[in-house]
Amino acid sequence: MTTLAIDCGGGGIKGSVLDEAGTMRARPIRVPTPYPLPPALFIKTLLDLSTELPRADRVTVGMPGMIRHGVVVSTPHYVTRAGPRTRVDPELVAEWAGFDVQSGLADAFGVPVLVLNDAEVHGAGVVAGTGLELVLTLGTGLGCALFDGGALAPHLELSQASFRWGTSYDTYVGEPERRRLGDGFWSRRVRGVVEGLRPVFLWDRLYLGGGNSRLLRPDQVARMGDDVVVVPNTAGILGGVRAWTIRAG
Repeated sequence: MTTLAIDCGGGGIKGSVLDEAGTMRARPIRVPTPYPLPPALFIKTLLDLSTELPRADRVTVGMPGMIRHGVVVSTPHYVTRAGPRTRVDPELVAEWAGFDVQSGLADAFGVPVLVLNDAEVHGAGVVAGTGLELVLTLGTGLGCALFDGGALAPHLELSQASFRWGTSYDTYVGEPERRRLGDGFWSRRVRGVVEGLRPVFLWDRLYLGGGNSRLLRPDQVARMGDDVVVVPNTAGILGGVRAWTIRAG
């Protein structure tokens, strides 16, 4: 059983093919996320990417936003005209809302497809399966996934919640703010978010992943506590295999 795992972000879409043990059978391929991005172009982009990789028996897709049972409730990045932080296109909002992306991709690929929030797939690749484990991904915005005893809990779109000064978590610690502040000040912001969320979740372990987790300053990570672990961004692909077993918990 081989799995094509595709990690869809606000700035890029990358994928690879994994064997049953989660070992990559091909070098990951990355393409820029095209905008504007209606569902039909999203499916075509993933199909085009797959042609550069070995054929797989099934497909796992992680994408930003609120995904319930393979159906898009909301996907904030993909309804914009030119990418994250640009103007929202009402026509794209209408196209994406209620779109059964899992069925659409299954029809296009001709194999079973599993679609989850991207942070949930990322988490599937790193959680130990014991206790309450929270996964936060740092990239274009802030992704979130919660696991209890290895079972995936209902998704919370934490990124869109208000934080300080009326901004969302997405805005407060997203990539544009990291660039504006620099890694040092941005790392302090991330630590502030972690400290603010600790009494909300009371996790046994928190994993910080995503493309920007590697830019966190070691001194700030050390101050977060021993129950906070930084994990590599490759988990967004490697979780593509384990996602099929944790989803039903």
